[in-house]
Amino acid sequence: MPQDAGSRPAERAVAEANRAVRRDYPFADTQDLEDARHGFMGTAPDPLVRDAAGSVVWDIEAYGFLDQDCPDTANPSLWRQSRLCSEHGLFEVTAGIYQVRGFDLSNMTLVEGERGVLVIDPLVCAPTAAAALALYRAHRGERPVTGVLYTHSHVDHFGGVRGVLTDEAVAGGVPVLAPEGFLEHAVSENVYAGAAMSRRAAFMYGAALPKGPRGQIGAGLGQSVSTGAPGLIPPTLDITRTGQTETVDGIRMVFQLTPGTEAPAELNIHFPDFSALCMAENATHNLHNLLTLRGAEVRDPHVWSRYLTESISLFGELSDVAFASHHWPVRGRERVITFLSEQRDVYAYLHDQVLRLLNRGLTAAEIAEEIVMPPALERAWHTHGYYGSVSHNAKAVHQRYLGWYDGNPAHLWQHPPVAAARRYVEFMGGADAVLDRARRCFDEGDYRWVVEVVNHVVFADPGNMRARALQADALEQLGYGSENGTWRNVCLMGARELRHGSLGTPTTTASPDVMAALTLDQLVDAIAVRVNGPRAWDADITIRWDVNGAEPLTTRLRNGVLTRVTGPGPAAGEPDLTIALAEADLRDVLTGAVPPGDLASRPGVEATGDIGRLTELLGHLDDPDPDFAIVTP
Repeated sequence: MPQDAGSRPAERAVAEANRAVRRDYPFADTQDLEDARHGFMGTAPDPLVRDAAGSVVWDIEAYGFLDQDCPDTANPSLWRQSRLCSEHGLFEVTAGIYQVRGFDLSNMTLVEGERGVLVIDPLVCAPTAAAALALYRAHRGERPVTGVLYTHSHVDHFGGVRGVLTDEAVAGGVPVLAPEGFLEHAVSENVYAGAAMSRRAAFMYGAALPKGPRGQIGAGLGQSVSTGAPGLIPPTLDITRTGQTETVDGIRMVFQLTPGTEAPAELNIHFPDFSALCMAENATHNLHNLLTLRGAEVRDPHVWSRYLTESISLFGELSDVAFASHHWPVRGRERVITFLSEQRDVYAYLHDQVLRLLNRGLTAAEIAEEIVMPPALERAWHTHGYYGSVSHNAKAVHQRYLGWYDGNPAHLWQHPPVAAARRYVEFMGGADAVLDRARRCFDEGDYRWVVEVVNHVVFADPGNMRARALQADALEQLGYGSENGTWRNVCLMGARELRHGSLGTPTTTASPDVMAALTLDQLVDAIAVRVNGPRAWDADITIRWDVNGAEPLTTRLRNGVLTRVTGPGPAAGEPDLTIALAEADLRDVLTGAVPPGDLASRPGVEATGDIGRLTELLGHLDDPDPDFAIVTP
């Protein structure tokens, strides 16, 4: 069985806490297992999904070890959730609606129409989506894809589209539906802060961790992310309002827009001819994130809860089954309404109680310790913090309303981590004294305090191997005890990188397809956030781009800021260099596909002025670091 080299068994305190979970939680309730297995039709004969180069991007059976009893190195509640998420194959949701589950982090849904099939949320990458479609066709026949629908703007719901659809099919009239604002949010989230999000996502999902009882066992929302490159085909039909109806291949759909919930652009869909409700990612079998550990805009639990109330009002009495793009369906109208109501109450309670407590003067950290969910909600498995958590969601609500500063001036101008760490270690009597005391705390089971204190020693002296080893051991124990899949992953990733060095970042979201979907304004903005400001303080470079068939675009680098102006006028100024070119050429030079010195020799490109100014401009850009340190300075 795979293990993390250098990993330790569970310490007594963690083992006892995990056994208490096994004793106190209602594990005799098997309704979720019955629901997760309901409608199973079969799975793929080959468990390995490969890309065009032959590299494995997903292993369907990597989590087979979850069939055994939960060991002391895992929280039994998370083990149970991961076991449910590892059910893989093709499942009938209701006659005419099918899901492929366990082929990626998300589910791919297929709705049969008059001639073919509508694909909803085609996973993370083309190979997993193609494998899911092949499995569907093996059981339901060679139906063509007659439409694609993206429920929202996160990559696990559109990245595999080229595994089920081609540009030629879209040109031939196959529609691609998405909520209004989808494209803007899909590309901006994955590009502007894409390098940082991808690196942090490597910790959050633990895709590079060994799979096993002492390693990665799941992420709560699903097992992990596949490691293929995501693609994107832009939508051809926007859903712009709640109540909008569309028919694709005879499939009638009624839409509910839910912006600002789990994603900035998201929607739910009711299928009146199937009495079926797709809840996208707005109601799943866990407490979701209000601020994901990989980083994102803070989500609004108040709006989220109100949209769930609206879902119940619009569709509750009309739905015999509710399904989502993660996890398993809920069947029966009464159960559907109860499920949606409890999901609604979780987000509403978090929002309201955090506001109550912050108005009493509690800080984010204090609120996270104080807030307790109502027993009636805690008894429902689907409200547990397998992906989001009460702790970090409470802090997210506080951040949404009050920001990072807690009002205490002692926290207004703190030293950065390394400078603070050196001072702390000196004040505490030196590294050896700190580590001696921390070891005693470790032996007493106070792993939380160990990681807080020893982190200072690691940042003061990252070469202190005793500190790194103790920090890794403490993080590992915290991971073993966590009910939250992403908390377990970040702790185990931290432990592994402290022991063995960086594991790298196995996936990136800024793929060629995603970059190609950027508007020219977004592309320039993506370049602007790469300008090394101090290095460019004294630069003053103005370039006018005469793009065929469009108003001229002027970029100016001045005061370390790259600005853009569309059209003529005083804001554009006088250019140092004017380049007439096709949009494709502009994209190529700004993304680095073509060296600036080679641009002028391209057919149809005309440059007036010093082409060296373009080389100078691009020389002020920094490349993102896809492998920056997290648990060390």
